Amino acid sequence: MARYKGPVCRQCRREGMKLLLKGERCDSIKCPIEKKKDVPGVAIKRRKNLSEYGLQLREKQKVKRCYCLLEKQFRNYFKKALRIPGATGQNLLILLEKRLDNAVFRLGFASSRAAARQLVRHSNITVNGKKTNIPSYQIKVGDVIALTSSYSENNHCKEALQRVMAIGTRSWLELDCDNKQGKVIAAPSRTDIDIQVNENMIVELYNR
Repeated sequence: MARYKGPVCRQCRREGMKLLLKGERCDSIKCPIEKKKDVPGVAIKRRKNLSEYGLQLREKQKVKRCYCLLEKQFRNYFKKALRIPGATGQNLLILLEKRLDNAVFRLGFASSRAAARQLVRHSNITVNGKKTNIPSYQIKVGDVIALTSSYSENNHCKEALQRVMAIGTRSWLELDCDNKQGKVIAAPSRTDIDIQVNENMIVELYNR
């Protein structure tokens, strides 16, 4: 399945929640989900109550779309989560949260995860002083994530940093705005992940 290239705001409307796919637009009055509460598509009478499978599928789609992943990528993360001791659902979310592109987004170097992925792909991010262009790179405690000197003065970066300074970063990250870098000071926990999702339903879906 190819990567979705249509209007991303339709995905938020489909899931009935903000997935923060458009950066600062999601926090403004221009956000389509504020204007259109209905599910996009043909105006037909839809079932009010989803089946058990339908509910599980929607939970999976929320997480997959939020982190901008394809089905095969998401399934591989689930297989990794199964091999880690503990609750599989929480392990899955923590693995996704530890992706480099997500950490770049959480630090405020980009206004959305899609923009963060592009930053990493274009080698504008360094990890411990080395350029890294793999968005799925798993960060570890002690890693220092920084912008390259050539991109640190970019206007988009400055705007994103101002936004994150207003709302704050996650407790597992430490941001140094002056040097345009951040440090992973702890492993993310379930309480650090603000996605409104029931991860246990995703586990049930894959265990069917």
